[in-house]
Amino acid sequence: MLAIEYHSNDDIRIVELPTPEIGPGELLVQLRACGLCASDVMEWYMKPRAPIYPGHEPVGVVAAVGEGVEQFSIGQRVFIHHHVPCMVCHFCRRGSFSQCPTFRATRLYPGGLAEYIRVPALNVQLDVLPLPDDLSFEAATLIEPLACCVRGINRATIGVGDSVLVLGAGSNGLMLAQLAQQRGAIRVIIVDPIPYRRQRALDAGIDFVLDPQAEPLLEQIYAVNDGRKPDIVLVTPSSISAMQQGLELVGPGGTLLLFAPSPPEMKLPISPNALFFQENSLRTSYSAGPYETRLALDLLRTGRIRAETVITHHFPLREAAQAFRLVAKPGDALKALITTG
Repeated sequence: MLAIEYHSNDDIRIVELPTPEIGPGELLVQLRACGLCASDVMEWYMKPRAPIYPGHEPVGVVAAVGEGVEQFSIGQRVFIHHHVPCMVCHFCRRGSFSQCPTFRATRLYPGGLAEYIRVPALNVQLDVLPLPDDLSFEAATLIEPLACCVRGINRATIGVGDSVLVLGAGSNGLMLAQLAQQRGAIRVIIVDPIPYRRQRALDAGIDFVLDPQAEPLLEQIYAVNDGRKPDIVLVTPSSISAMQQGLELVGPGGTLLLFAPSPPEMKLPISPNALFFQENSLRTSYSAGPYETRLALDLLRTGRIRAETVITHHFPLREAAQAFRLVAKPGDALKALITTG
């Protein structure tokens, strides 16, 4: 079978691997589509582990079932989650699924960007989801990233009547902004320097879309937010400068959520005095668990989140290198998919 082997953003190889053999409780899934995530081109994170087999947003068709698997059958359309928690440890009981040791140990083999994927038994038990007939494979690739956005929105604790600022109008920024609207935010503002992305945000129905290079950003925010800083700021870029900007823009009593990691050596200057007297909360959000994936599937199936607002590019598996280059330097693009059908 063919699989994508990552060495660097400029060195993506199509390699031949043996089709995985499955054991009791496992599934073999034939890939139909898989989205590319910004983390797939985060070289500080990816290159030290190379060569690796990336892809964590796959959907496909069950090609074989292991002994004891009764809830799935050959030919069934499924979403498969790459990580699953144990659901019983200290962290799981607190809802911190991404901190569960089992969550961090489970993974798909060889990865989500391979023609055939072995799904471990625990993943099969906890977070393989049947896809409804009216949900396309392409739309279903958004289940995992949308689930991460659902978790981020939950951790940001948006209340009815809050104003929300999203820094970055990439695919995650657009989904976060749409979710914020659905959570009762009285106005949602999204900021991005790229005209294409600003127009996509407007097309998706976001309330206000700002160009940070047009004039001082804070003045633009005051003009659309009753002269106040926003109650919630969601930072989607992984740069320290964006995080620092988020700290400066969040209003008194508000929450700043960091949605992407910076390189480990980078430090974020924080004034505890300002946090204290403004009663600001600083939160992060990493990945998603089984509750969020199920809600994400429902949001996509019912059209509450429309895939066409996010997905912009499709590539066949053999053109994966081009897809990785696009995601690394997106410009006029949002979500890129790799497909095999």
